[in-house]
Amino acid sequence: MKEEDVNRCQIQEWYPKFKPVSIRTVIHELPESFVEYLVDDSGPFLLPLSISGEDALPNRIHNPIDEEDYQVSEGPGDESEQPPLPPSFPELELNIKESINTLGGAVFPKLNWSAPKDSAWISTSGTLRCTSFSEIALLLRSSDSLVHDLCHAYDSCIDKTLSRPPSFFLALRKWYSSFLPEMEFRCFVRGQQLAGISQREVTTFYPTLLEKKNDLELLIKEFFTENVRQKFESENYTFDVYVTKDGRAKILDFNPWGAFTLPLLFTWEELEQNLKEVENLVDFRIVESQCGIRPGLKTAVPQDYLDTGPGSGWDQFLRKADRELQQQKMAPGNGA
Repeated sequence: MKEEDVNRCQIQEWYPKFKPVSIRTVIHELPESFVEYLVDDSGPFLLPLSISGEDALPNRIHNPIDEEDYQVSEGPGDESEQPPLPPSFPELELNIKESINTLGGAVFPKLNWSAPKDSAWISTSGTLRCTSFSEIALLLRSSDSLVHDLCHAYDSCIDKTLSRPPSFFLALRKWYSSFLPEMEFRCFVRGQQLAGISQREVTTFYPTLLEKKNDLELLIKEFFTENVRQKFESENYTFDVYVTKDGRAKILDFNPWGAFTLPLLFTWEELEQNLKEVENLVDFRIVESQCGIRPGLKTAVPQDYLDTGPGSGWDQFLRKADRELQQQKMAPGNGA
């Protein structure tokens, strides 16, 4: 891929063009001081000082004794080292607060390319739902996946000249409590041809998708032809789409072909082979049984917190799950 392909997938680039067929979003350009705050890991973990007095973790217990850990005595007559002061971004906070109100009081955040999905575990709700600047800052500052956006977005480009984009943006997207994960799909476009469609959430079997598969395929194919194909300039890319209860498709995201984009129920080789073998045939894949579920640790805690070494509880659990899966596949009536 080229840098221009990666750049087109930034939300501040594609959203204005696809706003009528996407979800409500307000985009803010981030000051460089806030970007530096996100990438700085040289000191203690500090949340910005809120001018509104908002707290991302309101139920935490404040223990003054813990603050003594930050004071280092250097001997008689020397003053103790003072803990660093938390940063403050008053203008950004006020702008974000206004946008949250505009979007109905709750949003989920996203940088140029990525959302901090890996840090949802730390929020009070266990999701990306945010109602304040402090909650947004907590998710962004806690996320490891956003390091990609901040430092490695162009690493897979054959014409790489940039180490990071000139500016970073924060997209605040309206939070919909009625969002159904089974109705989100990833679409793969190769040579401006729709090559495949995959269920986005592949760790769960949704029986309702079996009933709706043909209708969903037709709807998504028509949506691509009418709303995406002639408007998105790249030859190869993916886009995520959500199908509403009333049968409308909404674009959620664009991503480059290959590299850091997950192929989900496909492999990249399969997608390229599909186009070579049968032109204009779209392969639509969903999880069609419990046996088809792709493994995933849905624990709501970081991978680093899990002991998955030999003999650990998770190791035994995964081995048992693998044995049961193999037994199900070998049982009469499965694939025979």
